[in-house]
Amino acid sequence: MCGIIGYIGDRNVLAVLLEGLRRLEYRGYDSAGVVFFDKKGIRVVKVKGKILNLQEKILGESFTESKAPGLGHTRWATHGEPSTENAHPHLDCKGNLALVHNGIIENYYSLKKELEAKGHQFSSATDTEVIVHLVEEFLNQGLELKEAFISALKRLKGAYAVALISLKHPDLLLVAKNQSPVVIGLGERENLIASDIPALLPFTKRVLFLEDEELALLTKEKVELYKLSGEKIQKEVVEIKWDLASAEKGGFPHFMLKEIYEQPEAVKNTLLGRIDLDKGKVDFSKEGLEINFFKDIQKFFLVACGTSFHAALVGKYLLEKHVGFPVEVDLASEFRYRAPLINSQTLFVAISQSGETADTLASLKMAKERGAKILSICNVLGSSIARESHLVIYTQAGPEISVASTKAFVTQVLILILLSFYLKSFFNSFEFQKSWIEDLIHLPSQLKSFTEEVHQRIKEVAKIWYKAKNFLYLGRNLLFPIALEGALKLKEISYIHAEGYAAGEMKHGPIALIEEKVPTVILAAKETGIIFEKTLTNAEEVKARRGPVISVVTKGSEEFRKVSDDLIEVPLTCWEFLPIFYVIPLQLLAYEIAVLRGCDVDKPRNLAKSVTVE
Repeated sequence: MCGIIGYIGDRNVLAVLLEGLRRLEYRGYDSAGVVFFDKKGIRVVKVKGKILNLQEKILGESFTESKAPGLGHTRWATHGEPSTENAHPHLDCKGNLALVHNGIIENYYSLKKELEAKGHQFSSATDTEVIVHLVEEFLNQGLELKEAFISALKRLKGAYAVALISLKHPDLLLVAKNQSPVVIGLGERENLIASDIPALLPFTKRVLFLEDEELALLTKEKVELYKLSGEKIQKEVVEIKWDLASAEKGGFPHFMLKEIYEQPEAVKNTLLGRIDLDKGKVDFSKEGLEINFFKDIQKFFLVACGTSFHAALVGKYLLEKHVGFPVEVDLASEFRYRAPLINSQTLFVAISQSGETADTLASLKMAKERGAKILSICNVLGSSIARESHLVIYTQAGPEISVASTKAFVTQVLILILLSFYLKSFFNSFEFQKSWIEDLIHLPSQLKSFTEEVHQRIKEVAKIWYKAKNFLYLGRNLLFPIALEGALKLKEISYIHAEGYAAGEMKHGPIALIEEKVPTVILAAKETGIIFEKTLTNAEEVKARRGPVISVVTKGSEEFRKVSDDLIEVPLTCWEFLPIFYVIPLQLLAYEIAVLRGCDVDKPRNLAKSVTVE
């Protein structure tokens, strides 16, 4: 969740650090800081709050000359409250070393006590500060900087992406990784590090990805890579295809709205190369996915967190219907602490936008150790989850900057649709109908038209209900996970309490919450057959108790008009595409309500984009 940027080269180091930090704001943070060299030594500037505050503080101070290397950091508090003292970077006792860190050091308390006993003095309540004092302690014992850095890392238990600079080695920047992401950017007479790719895009598109228990030594001229054991290693350079404009708002007032409108293009990119028009089937050959990968598989586990968990729930309906295998869906934070029945006949599917979600990554590793085959669905090339998997299907959603996930969810669902079609053709001797392939091809243009058409209607509905303090969302079948997702989006960005339920569960408790000031958003689709009629009954039950009803229904559903205070129409589509079409109005509703309430849509309070700690 914390953001790291590091630079060594000939540019103005402060300009690079501030630009990199701005590109990482979407990750969520409560304080920020930078460290660099000038003629007076190591200089640190830290603030509680936003990067703008940091920039203003920098402008208000005088420096003899800012020189590389330098480090920047945005912190999301785990140990110690948000404050200037707890903000990174942290220094050693002598002020010769400066360090930034993303992750959690689980044994920091015992390490801190040990270091305090040796005379080290701490100035913060963070777990991070023990690392820089550990390096100092090993230097005091006569080790060189690289060996002291490695020795300190070997003492740590937990997750870390850590970067270090030393006043005595002004031509060197050190970085290491374990369970938290680090990307190295390669330039001409300059090199960079960052916790995520967008921070590097203004400067380079050539990158290296560090694996767990690996470290790098950066100078202006070169990058040396090592394992924690000290063994020198080589890595392949990856060329990033994103351009800088794709990480900017493009004229929209918020990244979230831009990303909602980018969903048709994201769907198009996700479909590219995965539909064989000549044979009329789904094709995953470019991912190296062959039917032999599924040989002997008897059970699926779909494991994820947050919005990705809702995509996984959609996947359960799709896979059980089309493939006929038992499918379990788990929250990663629960999966890793129970005793799931996993063996070599289990397919574990990890779903994560960032590919760095700590609970999902830990669950994946647990399943892998027990012999499961691992397939991951994620959006970030070279992410930790992708690297730990036997096979990866990338969603191709492009960078998602807003904390609230939109296009990542839609493309995750689309991958699960494609995967269910792909597997059905093998396990059930199924032949695709030509109309289904045509539906897939036309999906991007239909979504584009629908998004533009429904947005104005959503604005009208939002103006009526944005002052409500509670919402209920009800759906059945494929629309039950969408009810959960709609409620989550409203909670995330508008701070309105909202609950999503399977509509049939309303009578088992939630019906007690219905009153005149609690709107219920009901999702119903004629494509679900008899379930449509049962959902209509639920709407009538709400209305009978004077609860306002906002219906999101198939176009032409006159049955709902008489029980609805507001009605939002969705075009008729095939059953499999329902989640994609129905989530769009709910995303827009959450967005418009949040805007009317004056909320910080892209950076909602207390949230982070990439949850890389437990």
